[in-house]
Amino acid sequence: MQLQTTAKDQLRAFVSRIERLEEEKAALAADLREVYAEAKGTGFDVKALRRVVSLRKQDENKRREEEAILTTYLHALGMEAAESEAA
Repeated sequence: MQLQTTAKDQLRAFVSRIERLEEEKAALAADLREVYAEAKGTGFDVKALRRVVSLRKQDENKRREEEAILTTYLHALGMEAAESEAA
């Protein structure tokens, strides 16, 4: 199967764009790692920080619904008192 010249050019352009975006993605991932490392060095809990960022991305109603379900489950397992005492 042979590709026409225009198809070859399009393919090269797509591959080039994908490669450039992959490089940018890797650079952003490295930047994120640096920020989390800096936060950790300052004394912040990285796992909690990641969770906060994740929660901020969610729709507020969806987040409240998930929290209500979690509270219900913890209460059903007798873990709600332990959660309240820890807070």
